Amino acid sequence: MAFDEPTVFEQSVEGRKGYQTPKLDVPAFADKMLSADLLRKKAAKLPELTETDITRHFTRLSSQNYAKDLGFYPLGSCTMKHNPKTANVAASLPAFELTHPLQDIATAQGNLQICWEMQNYLAEISGMDAISLWPCAGSHGEFVSLLVIRAYHAAQGNPRKKVLIPDSAHGTNPASAAVCGYDVVTLKSGPDGELHPETVKAAMDEEVAAIMITNPNTLGVFEENFKEISDIVHAKGGFVYCDGANLNALMGAVQLGKIGADCMHFNLHKTFAVPHGGGGPGAGPIGVVKKLEPFLPKPIIQKNGDTFSVDHNRPHSIGMIKSFWGNFACTLRAYAYIRQLGKEGIKKTSQMAVLNAKYIRKRLEKAYHMPFRKPVLHECVLSDKIQNEYGVKTMDIAKRLMDYGFHPPTVYFPLIVPGALMIEPTETENKQQIDAFCDAMLAIADECRETPEVVKTAPNVSFRARLDEVRAAREVKVTAAL
Repeated sequence: MAFDEPTVFEQSVEGRKGYQTPKLDVPAFADKMLSADLLRKKAAKLPELTETDITRHFTRLSSQNYAKDLGFYPLGSCTMKHNPKTANVAASLPAFELTHPLQDIATAQGNLQICWEMQNYLAEISGMDAISLWPCAGSHGEFVSLLVIRAYHAAQGNPRKKVLIPDSAHGTNPASAAVCGYDVVTLKSGPDGELHPETVKAAMDEEVAAIMITNPNTLGVFEENFKEISDIVHAKGGFVYCDGANLNALMGAVQLGKIGADCMHFNLHKTFAVPHGGGGPGAGPIGVVKKLEPFLPKPIIQKNGDTFSVDHNRPHSIGMIKSFWGNFACTLRAYAYIRQLGKEGIKKTSQMAVLNAKYIRKRLEKAYHMPFRKPVLHECVLSDKIQNEYGVKTMDIAKRLMDYGFHPPTVYFPLIVPGALMIEPTETENKQQIDAFCDAMLAIADECRETPEVVKTAPNVSFRARLDEVRAAREVKVTAAL
């Protein structure tokens, strides 16, 4: 079987067509609507292929991809899990699919009811007082949260200047703070991988608008000092923002709003049942405490008896941040997931995610270096320190995993762990699958000692040898002239 798939331009044969349209029976008017400098002098050199050609081309390409529906996908901090297909069925029901965003609210009461109930579910899971479903990604939720915090401080007469962020944070945290105009102050984690109160106390003053903490953090470790840190920040008038990207470790066990968080985002496309990756559409609702509620994006969904309405009269709101009802199909999928699992099922989900990560860590702890000895929750971080003795690095191990049929885990993150391998099994993998992954990791550890060249030259059985990933990402070449 040939794996080198030519581009559609290379497969083009003059005269082939993949479409058929009736002959134009009205006057052509493009040349009358557009100025001459916008019109082509000759036809574009588009590829000429039949429907059969193009179907086979993209099907062949899709079969060369590794996907979540094909196998274990242990990306740390990214929650790449199986999403129940029933959630997709709910989102594709004609009653929802055919709703038009401009139709009268009176005829879309079911949609508003789902949004309203979804807000209540997220408030219950997080311990927050109010929810906005409108942000359309996790990073967008971060950004909108900081806008809300900034609006609150501005209403008090000073928007403040700084945001504190631990060095174990997701990379989007400092980016969101910078885009909002804040100076980022990086806080160093302790030797145990946690953020310590004395570090926050030393950096905290009346110019700090907020601290952004991920809990559990990107090492998979629960920030045990979260409440004490929150008290320190609150005493100086700042807010505690919790990056909710790792919420699948805490649902049903910890309400972050009850231990000091004032604001957080939810990743419907990670924690719940919305497909993840590919650029969206995603959804990143946010939750806030009572005193931040007036500044939430508008409109707000209200329930009056059995009727639902939207309130645009929000004088302190930061304004609209997404048209219509956010990415409503994402809300539908997450809603279906929560309703399907129920309160106990949601809690069980987190328990299984934590159990699977702890199991992997236990099986691998003698073969790989564990940079921190703290108990982990939903993910675990290893390093290549032991394998370095044989000249093998993290990237080699990741590439060798491909030879064993697994997608590599997240590598070289978090940045505070040299040579990091970050593994998040999620709650949807069974013991047989996780054992197979651990067996592969242990076999690779043996190879690093006995036949390190096999690992350093991986992948060895893939149809592609190791690629120059930096060059591939930065030297994009468009060779077809149109």
